Amino acid sequence: MPAKSKRPTARELLFGDLWEFDPAPESAPAHIESRYGLFIGGRMVEPKSKRHFNSISPRDGSVLSRIAHANAADVDAAYRAAAAAFRPWSRLPGHERGKYLFRIARLLQDRAREFAVAESLDGGKPIRESRDFDLPVAAAHFFYHAGWADKLAYVAPGRSLAPLGVIGQVIPWNFPLLMLAWKIAPALATGNTVVIKPAETTSITAMKFASILQDAGLPPGVVNIVTGAGDTGAAVVNHPLAAKIAFTGSTEVGKSIQHALAGTGKRLTLELGGKAANIVFDDAPPDQAVEGIINGIFFNQGHVCCAGSRLLVQEDIADEIVARLKRRMAVLRVGDPLDKNTDVGAINSKEQLARIRSLVKSGVDEGAVIHQCACRLPAKGYYFPPTLFTGVTQSQRIAREEIFGPVLSILTFRTPDEAVEKANNTAYGLSAGVWTDKGSRILMMASRLKAGVVWANTYNKFDPSSPFGGYKESGFGREGGKHGLLDYALLVPR
Repeated sequence: MPAKSKRPTARELLFGDLWEFDPAPESAPAHIESRYGLFIGGRMVEPKSKRHFNSISPRDGSVLSRIAHANAADVDAAYRAAAAAFRPWSRLPGHERGKYLFRIARLLQDRAREFAVAESLDGGKPIRESRDFDLPVAAAHFFYHAGWADKLAYVAPGRSLAPLGVIGQVIPWNFPLLMLAWKIAPALATGNTVVIKPAETTSITAMKFASILQDAGLPPGVVNIVTGAGDTGAAVVNHPLAAKIAFTGSTEVGKSIQHALAGTGKRLTLELGGKAANIVFDDAPPDQAVEGIINGIFFNQGHVCCAGSRLLVQEDIADEIVARLKRRMAVLRVGDPLDKNTDVGAINSKEQLARIRSLVKSGVDEGAVIHQCACRLPAKGYYFPPTLFTGVTQSQRIAREEIFGPVLSILTFRTPDEAVEKANNTAYGLSAGVWTDKGSRILMMASRLKAGVVWANTYNKFDPSSPFGGYKESGFGREGGKHGLLDYALLVPR
């Protein structure tokens, strides 16, 4: 019997230090105010709490601005402004609401470079990600939902969509402006008004967005922005005027919100944590798969709920994939988020950096084999080198808990059944990836994986027309597409 032919091993090209990049800093101004109030009733107001806190740039630890800390009275004022604006806004013809959404989208495009710089300064993500992903996709969500605003009678056969009322929204720190667009655009398109709270560590682009709303001429009170910490978020969630709460964040906080709203009659959608499996079969194109793995875990420093943080590789190609990954990781550039050459920017906060370090230490202590990039980290700011673990077992913390950082855990499998069993052996169910040359295998895996989104031979691809959301402890409800519209509306007979 002839011996099975082996896949040729890729050769490594060595250029030494001849290909070092010169710094390419982004020079556009971010236009960040030294102090921000709250956006209530169409204008900036001082907080009734008379409290502010520092917004720290993870890039270098510097203070970017002073952000208002809203208390319960501030949140109440925002809800009352939204309630007063609800009736006239919801009665506007859909094509008129759509005009405002179109204006917002175009204004975001006009100021995209400014907002991208602010997003990178405030959140730590590389400027090329803010510029090429966050801003274009945020604008696309407003464009997409603007198109739906006058077509709500066609979303569900025999039914029309009616608004719910005032929507309370709480968004996370990993995609501040994009999550804002995901939440606000469908709410406004369906005729609702909004009270939204951005994350404490990344409030700046939300407050800058208030000027977009003013320039677009949005009626006062339709969107209100309150900033603060956990107590502010709790006030948004528990306010009696809220018809629905939309939350994106950690599973722990999501559980507490679900408990608090039980029996209140408020609608709820939750987009929570994840521990996605990125599954590579032995017939997958290796170069394409490696790029997808890199994008899946190191995009936005791993600060992604659907990050491919568990890599499942078929056993007979595991050594080759790991070797290719290490070579690819060696050329990742870690550093200043405002440098256009940077691949991996700053960790969002000192607290998140401490959590990543703790979980990485647990992986070493539990016997996994660590590999980190030999990169020079900036002296100031919060940075962590891209990291992978081999020899990982299902019981280890790094395979079970969401690290939310640039850390990849690698496991192996022999058969498709084993891959499915390992992939589904998690409390989460937000996303997964499948890499194979066989279309039938992709369809089989997609039907068996317990994940809200399954990517085939790609990863981290998003579109406003495609619904996004999870199962199990990754939450419920969908954002984007027709499914996302339905979560912001009542179905009424025509």
